[in-house]
Formats: sequence, structure tokens, C-alpha cells
Amino acid sequence: MYDKFYRLGGVPFLLTPDSRFFFGSSGHSRAMAHLVYGLSQEEGFIVITGEVGAGKTTLVEQLCSQLDRQAYAIARIVTTQVSGDDLLRLIMANFGLGETQGVDKATLLRRFEHMVSDQRRMGRCVLVVDEVQNLSVAALEELRMLSNITVNGRASVQTILLGQPQFRPMLASPDLEQLRQRVLASYHLGPLTERETRAYIEHRLKTVGWNDDPHWDDAAFFQVFRETEGIPRRINTLCSRILLYAALDEAHTITRAMVERTSSELNQDLGAGLASTPQPAPPQAAAPIGQDALVRRVEALEQTTARQQRVFRRLLDLLGSGAEASR
Repeated sequence: MYDKFYRLGGVPFLLTPDSRFFFGSSGHSRAMAHLVYGLSQEEGFIVITGEVGAGKTTLVEQLCSQLDRQAYAIARIVTTQVSGDDLLRLIMANFGLGETQGVDKATLLRRFEHMVSDQRRMGRCVLVVDEVQNLSVAALEELRMLSNITVNGRASVQTILLGQPQFRPMLASPDLEQLRQRVLASYHLGPLTERETRAYIEHRLKTVGWNDDPHWDDAAFFQVFRETEGIPRRINTLCSRILLYAALDEAHTITRAMVERTSSELNQDLGAGLASTPQPAPPQAAAPIGQDALVRRVEALEQTTARQQRVFRRLLDLLGSGAEASR
């Protein structure tokens, strides 16, 4: 609803990956270069790792939006704890090879060979495997075996592996030596810098028609970076809540204090901080709290409670208005 209040053309901080909002930070640009280079080799594996929410899926969304769908058959799977055979069936289903239940493995592989052979006449097959750190060694070996299938001496499928940082030591294990030898490009996607965090926020806002309403103070941008450590998904979560609260308060300027307050409330709602840095353990015996400090804490709690009540009342009013309008 804040998009209507600020007259935006859409919601700028959705968590769902969308290539329209792709932001070419230095890290994301390098990762894209690795993807393009890997695809140009027409074989093997491309590995992109990064923290949760670093933008790996959005990166691949951007890549796929630029590929000619007539020349590329693209299958994408998000893995959980699946066996090698289950992974094979997932791949077949996502390439549109029909029903796989009850079909023996040899028949599945023949179907796959026919499909990639037909596709090779027009272009190539690209398989994107997300959350690859969840796969077993046996499932990863299944991926390697699929990469051995060739058509007229050329690789039948290229595979992009997206995973969290723990996949890198997995890949370095002796059990995956043969798969590792087929990795043509690999890149670890880090967080945004402080400057990039500001540019990222402005980019997403401008994509939906932002015209400096609400205005963001310089210190507010810095505080978003501090609270989120430059991880895009955390930035989206925090900024979406900031804009919601600001709109409900009919505010037209985002300040550092608003960011701090919203982040604190969001952390309380989620039961954990936005940032991944562990907080120090509380002391065994807390020092006594002075009367002035206690009064300030109570006042802060009262202000937070009053603010949340205003927000809830405003939300109920808006929901009620929407229901009346729809009748």
C-alpha cells in the first residue's frame, strides 16, 4: 500500500527475484562475466556461491532474460534432500519430458538423450540447480554423469550450480574430484559495499518511478547498510518495512532514526537480527539500572507501543476502506 501513497509504479522491494531490478554491483557484474564466459565454452559446470540473499537467483534471472529462448532450453530446479534418482526425475520433469514416475532409469536416460539431441540442432540445454549445497555426493555424481552425454562429439548440457558458501569445501572434497575437473568458471558473490547499498536502494526505487518522495537522508542509507551488512535480501526486507511504516505515518523523509527503530522492531518480530554477525553473550550478572536509564527505557517502550498501535489502526482503516470500495 505504500506504493500508492508515494505514487510509485509498483513495489520496489519484493523478495521474489525479478530481472527488472537487477543491480550490476562490482560483484554481480563479475559474477555475470563468469556466467557468460562459462556459457561460451558450451560444456562443463559454472559455480556461483554466496550468502543467503546475496542475489544468486536474481543474477541467473538476469542471465536467462538475455538468452534467446529459441536457442536455449532452460530447466531450473531448487533442490532439497533428494537422492540421485529423484534428482534425475526432477531434471526430466523440468525439461518437460513428461511423466517420470514408475519409469526405469534406463528409459529416462534414453528420453534425455533424445531431447538433448533434438535441442542441439537449434541450440543448447542449460540446467540451473539452486541450493546445490543440499545435494548428496551421489546426486552430484548424477549431474556429472549427465554432463558426459554428448551429441556429435559436443556436450549435451551445461549446468549452473548455485549454492551457499558451504558448497565450496564440499566441491573441494576428494569424492568430487571428477566433477571439480569439469568446472570451467567459479565465483563467490559477496555483499554490497556501503556506496553500492545506497545505489541499490535508489536503483530499485527509480525502477518503479520514484521521484525523491520519500526523500532519504544520507545517514538513513548508511544505517540500512549497517543493519543489513549489504546483503540484498536483507536490504529488501528492511526497506519494505521502512516504507510501510513511513507511509502509515504519512512521512516524506526517511531518517536514520526511522531506520534504526524499524530494524529493531523487525528484529523483534523475526526473533533474530537482520545481520548475521553474532551478538555478544550477556554478562552473568547485569549491572543495576539507574532510575534515569530505567525511565528512558520505559519511555522508549511506550513510544514503540504507541507507534505500533497507530500503525495497526491505520492498517485496519485502510483494509476497511478497501472492503467498502469493493462492494
